[in-house]
Amino acid sequence: MSTDQPEQQQQQQPPPAQNPSSQQKTKLDKFETFLDIPQDIKVSLQKNMLEVVGPLGKTFKNFKKIPVNITVSPQEQKIILKAVGLRKKDYSILNTSKSTIRNLMEGVAQGYTIKMKIVFAHFPITVKTNEADRTVIIENFQGERAARISKIIGKTKVAAKGDDIIITGFVKTEVTQTAANIQLRTRVKGKDHRVFLDGIYIFEQSVGIDKGGSKKSK
Repeated sequence: MSTDQPEQQQQQQPPPAQNPSSQQKTKLDKFETFLDIPQDIKVSLQKNMLEVVGPLGKTFKNFKKIPVNITVSPQEQKIILKAVGLRKKDYSILNTSKSTIRNLMEGVAQGYTIKMKIVFAHFPITVKTNEADRTVIIENFQGERAARISKIIGKTKVAAKGDDIIITGFVKTEVTQTAANIQLRTRVKGKDHRVFLDGIYIFEQSVGIDKGGSKKSK
């Protein structure tokens, strides 16, 4: 007479419970980050004003209206950033502040270059710079007698070479705003842009100072 052996069922053990304190610590780590300061760059913080000094120059950023805690550690060569809260908005502000400071350090170390192309179909456009007034003068745009004037922001440098305009500087916001001002001053309104292509357009953006062929890139 045969006897049936009872089947042994493998009991699955529940996963070990995580320590609530470790979960909270992991969550808090998300709201704190840091940036390494390169050897050739000096960073200092006075109240809410961050100063960044590098080989190409010196720039500032006021964080008075940006809710983030910033600590500069010269001994560790680090910039420590902490969010003021634990919401999604605070996390976004933290990462935005980190990107802003990274761009400041990258700018004073390498600089930025934007190249623009002068495009015209019939009336040749002439571009000149006035360093005294810090302006770009755009003449004969669509045959206009009055010149169009665009403002140069900050310490940005603008050079017209043939059909190209080269904009360089060590503050990214100033370089991009200068290029935007030039492009907006030559915007054609009330016409089909597929036909009327006259204007000045951005065709290249890069990290590094481009002086007509000699470029410092990453």
